[in-house]
Amino acid sequence: MTSVGSIRRVVVVLGALVAMAAAAHADDNNDYPTSARAEYVFGCMKANGEARQTIEQCSCSIDVIASLLPYERYVTAETVLSMSQVRGNLGTQFRSSEEAKNALDDLRRAQAEAEVRCF
Repeated sequence: MTSVGSIRRVVVVLGALVAMAAAAHADDNNDYPTSARAEYVFGCMKANGEARQTIEQCSCSIDVIASLLPYERYVTAETVLSMSQVRGNLGTQFRSSEEAKNALDDLRRAQAEAEVRCF
């Protein structure tokens, strides 16, 4: 094998490694399923008006949240929000738990950042 052939092989392997790393990084930043993103955008539009500009702002908002908060943490916070509205002992557990409070705080910080960047 010639040195040119060896260099080509090294370049191809490095290129493949860079592409795999970029794809893995994109997967890390895009772990929110489309249905969760759509649900967020629909709710956001109901709260902020149903204009074309609102679609863009709400889409931007969920993208910012997704970049700051892993999907698992987002689901935890959304569950806490939903369950904290339940009356009685079950709702109280979700309202008073330290982990629940931390999950909500993380979501609220991400939403505040999204508000600044997108609206």
